[in-house]
Amino acid sequence: MSDHEKSKTWLLTRRDELNTRLGSIKEDVTRKNSADWSEQAQERENDEVMDALGNEAVMELRKINKALDRINEGEYGYCDGCGQEIPGQRLKVMPYADYCVGCAEAQGL
Repeated sequence: MSDHEKSKTWLLTRRDELNTRLGSIKEDVTRKNSADWSEQAQERENDEVMDALGNEAVMELRKINKALDRINEGEYGYCDGCGQEIPGQRLKVMPYADYCVGCAEAQGL
């Protein structure tokens, strides 16, 4: 199995995990609120945390979907900034990386 195939497998698995997490978050946030005021306050705080986790998951999903598109288009593993090949070690650590280290640092990412 090539490194790109391993990355694709990881990306697909991670996408499924994030979609499951988002489903759970949606269920939790849409539940009926308690009648008790103090419990409602706690529930609202929990909802804010769940919303933040959901936003992070959505952002990661976007990166994963972009990487999967790049794999399908034959552009995976090449930097969006300079066009050079992204080192394999970077892709192992961050399979959805679309910039080499130099370009990512230059852009403040």
